[in-house]
Amino acid sequence: MLNRLDLLVIGECVADIVRLPGAADQVHPGGSPANVAYGLARLGRRTTLRTQLGPDGKGRLIRDHLEAAGVDVRTDGASAPTPSAVVTLDDEGRAAYTFEITWTLASWTPARVPDHVHTGSVAAVMEPGATSVLAAVEALRPTATVSYDPNVRPALMGDRAVAVRRVERCVALSDVVKASDEDLAWLYPGEHPERVAERWLAHGPALVIVTRGEEGALAVLRGGRVAVDAPRTEVVDTVGAGDAFMSGALHALAAHGLLGEGGRERLRTLDRGTVTDVLRHAGACAAVTVARAGANPPDAPELRAALAAS
Repeated sequence: MLNRLDLLVIGECVADIVRLPGAADQVHPGGSPANVAYGLARLGRRTTLRTQLGPDGKGRLIRDHLEAAGVDVRTDGASAPTPSAVVTLDDEGRAAYTFEITWTLASWTPARVPDHVHTGSVAAVMEPGATSVLAAVEALRPTATVSYDPNVRPALMGDRAVAVRRVERCVALSDVVKASDEDLAWLYPGEHPERVAERWLAHGPALVIVTRGEEGALAVLRGGRVAVDAPRTEVVDTVGAGDAFMSGALHALAAHGLLGEGGRERLRTLDRGTVTDVLRHAGACAAVTVARAGANPPDAPELRAALAAS
C-alpha cells in the first residue's frame, strides 16, 4: 500500500495540438506540470494540481482527462482561453512546439497542506503568474519537500540571462531537480551538463538529475554520480517523456520515504543504490510513454510490467 502523501503540483495546463506529416491534427491534454500531476495520479499518488483552465472546450477536455486519473484540479477562476501549443512531429517522432499561452495565476492558500510540492516549466518563469508560484513554494517549503523541472521552452523564456536567474532561484528552493541535456544547452551554451548539475547541487538541492534521451540519465548527489542507460523501446513520439520521467522519479522517491516530513534530511544521505532504483523507475515510465502517442504515462501495473521486462 502506498504511503499517503499529499502531493501538490503547481503549473500550467496546455492543449497540445499534435501535427503529424500527412495526418489530421489531434488535440491532447498537456502542459508539463499537468502531465506530471496526471502521471503521479496514474501511479496511485494523491495529487492536487493548482492551475488555470479557460471556460472552453479545451479546458473541459483537460479537466476531464486529469480528473479521470484522480487528480484534484484547483483553478483560480481566470477567464482567459485555455493555453495551447502546436506540437509538430518529424518522421522520427521528435517534437517541436509553438505556443499561445498566458499565465496569470493568483496567489492562494492550499486547502490541504501538502507534503511535497512540484513546479516548473512556464509556470515558474512567465509573469505575472511566476511570482505567485514562487511565493507559494517559499511559503510551503518549511513543511514540504520541493521538486523542480525547468522544462525549457525557448520561445517562452524571454531574455536568456533573466531566465537563467529565475531558473537558478527555483533550483535553490528545491530538494530534487530534473532537467534535460537540451534544457541545459539552452540555459548554459557550451557547458557540460554534468558540470552544470554539480554547480546546481552546490546551490541547495540534494539530487540533480539530467536526462539524456537515448543515452539514459545521470544523477548527481553528494555521494557522487549515478548513470543509467535508457530502456530499449520503439519510439512513437517523445511528447510528455520528460514529464513521465519526473512523475516516475517522484513516485519512486516517495516509495523510499524521501518526500514529505523529514524527507529533506533523508535526501541529504542518499545512497547510489537508491538513486539507481529511482532512475530505473523514472526511465521505465518514460519508455512506456514514448512507445505510444501523446503524453500517456503508465499506471502502476504497466510500470511494474515495464520494470520486470527491463
